[in-house]
Amino acid sequence: MNRRAELQAYDESKIKTLSSLEHIRLRTGMYIGRLGDGSTYDDGIYILLKEVVDNAIDEFIMGFGRKVVITVRDNLVTVRDHGRGIPLGKVIDCVSVINTGAKYNDDVFQFSVGLNGIGTKAVNALSSHFKVISYRGGRYSEAEFKRGRLRAKNRGNNSAEPDGTYVEFLPDREIFGHYRFNMEYVEKRMWSSACLNSGLSFILNGRRFASRRGLFDLLYSEVGDEVGYDIIYHKGKYLEFAFTHTTGYGETYFSFVNGQFTTDGGTHQAGFREGILKGVNEFFKKAYSGVDIREGIAGAVAIRLKSPVFESQTKNKLGNTEVRGWVVSEVRSAVVDFLHKNTQIARKLQERILTNERLRKELNTVKKEAKAAARKIAIKIRNLKDCKYHLQDGSKGKDSTIFITEGQSASGSMVSARDVYTQAIFSLRGKPRNVFGKKKAAIYKNEELYNMMMALGIEDDVANLRYARIVIATDADHDGFHIRNLLLTFFLNYFEELVSANRVYILETPLFRVRNRKETRYCYSERERKAALEEIKDPEITRFKGLGEISPREFAQFIGEDMRLIKVNVRYVKNVSETLRFYMGKNTPERRDFIMGNLI
Repeated sequence: MNRRAELQAYDESKIKTLSSLEHIRLRTGMYIGRLGDGSTYDDGIYILLKEVVDNAIDEFIMGFGRKVVITVRDNLVTVRDHGRGIPLGKVIDCVSVINTGAKYNDDVFQFSVGLNGIGTKAVNALSSHFKVISYRGGRYSEAEFKRGRLRAKNRGNNSAEPDGTYVEFLPDREIFGHYRFNMEYVEKRMWSSACLNSGLSFILNGRRFASRRGLFDLLYSEVGDEVGYDIIYHKGKYLEFAFTHTTGYGETYFSFVNGQFTTDGGTHQAGFREGILKGVNEFFKKAYSGVDIREGIAGAVAIRLKSPVFESQTKNKLGNTEVRGWVVSEVRSAVVDFLHKNTQIARKLQERILTNERLRKELNTVKKEAKAAARKIAIKIRNLKDCKYHLQDGSKGKDSTIFITEGQSASGSMVSARDVYTQAIFSLRGKPRNVFGKKKAAIYKNEELYNMMMALGIEDDVANLRYARIVIATDADHDGFHIRNLLLTFFLNYFEELVSANRVYILETPLFRVRNRKETRYCYSERERKAALEEIKDPEITRFKGLGEISPREFAQFIGEDMRLIKVNVRYVKNVSETLRFYMGKNTPERRDFIMGNLI
């Protein structure tokens, strides 16, 4: 049967109905976002852990249980809460039947994150081993699953165990491949959860995480002591926030809804920003601009909401429009009240605002000169091959990506292979300037950095970013790594919030091609190359020394649906300046000693 005949043979036999758990395994990204291998903070295995821990947090929010015990050993995760426990007759349904749960009932869960009854079901479906035990009133009910299918169940009496729920799971290697838990990421999640739920303790592998001052503790752990003034802090019934100014540029926010980290902000974060502006101007009886008040600010905001509306299953952005008004009002009045009670902090805050205002006016002069020079050079941005759709174009631009490449040869293959609708290319002409420690005026004195900033659309506000993803695409050699570091220095020095908002990535391209007449395998590591050599007979091995050596036909798959991206993230804001100073500053002897001591 030829291909056309196959396509015409479209009848009842071609229609398939998947069970809910089969659909989760087939379309995993719809439920937990990216898969990953555990090397980045929001890889799928951490989302699985979060879904289970969220259930324990929901119990605490409703007044049940003050301790959650977690273990992670050999990739097996266990979570034991001390809440009410799942009703014994519904244990199996609650972890395996989609849209089953008590979180639709306001009498049981008023401020839950997981409102769609999917969380634990996804964990179950995506685990090669999943076990749940519920303890209630001296009795228990347990069930064991394999890849979402029930293998065993049991009910009985056990008066020794206090009420609560126990879950253990092993993420399935069929789904996640070769993965491992980075305990540093897990610990950071536990610390964030502790700060968002004062009074609830998390015991991770025997180590306790607990917070007394909530978001104050969270923000302090991020920014440290190098701030312009003591942290301004407020905690109300449904709203909690903290903010201060750091020595950096731009704005950095950590926003949460019912304990969910909303990396892309939303209406609550917008209300927080506006409330600070109104509160500061009301207290000082001035009309300072938002730019001058917020430049260099670091803040955290968390709200409790009965019916949060998120833009996706991964809950990155809050959409409830009714939230903004009351957040603005409460933040404004809380800021005014705090500044009246803390006059020394108020004075330091005003000094920072006036400094920002002076620096902005100085920068405006440099901007005018740079723009005049740019108009003489070219009407459009040099070395930019733009795409049709951008971040501002709604769903059409949600995958818009700009690749920053080194040189014309590297970008040549990408230009030919790219999707012209959503993928743009900006080609560097060489190594960009090291801007560590330089004022923002340095951008306007360097044609290439200026053009890159204009291509991204972030000159006046990072909210104007034209692309959903900024991808650094350099060769996997010493020069490529150096250019990568110079670009990261540029973003971290001036536009750190782009990194915090998970907009900056590094493109992974294969190091080797292993093939024979029947099969071609692209390998991204030495381990993958060795595995390919064992499986492919009489192979021909090619080592890709640079992006320019990969043909357009081949490159299309490396920037297509299966594109491998490493997300650039910041462990703590306070570490950025110190890290950049060590690697990109003038401490040549110390850096040389470090390199010599760590050569492989």
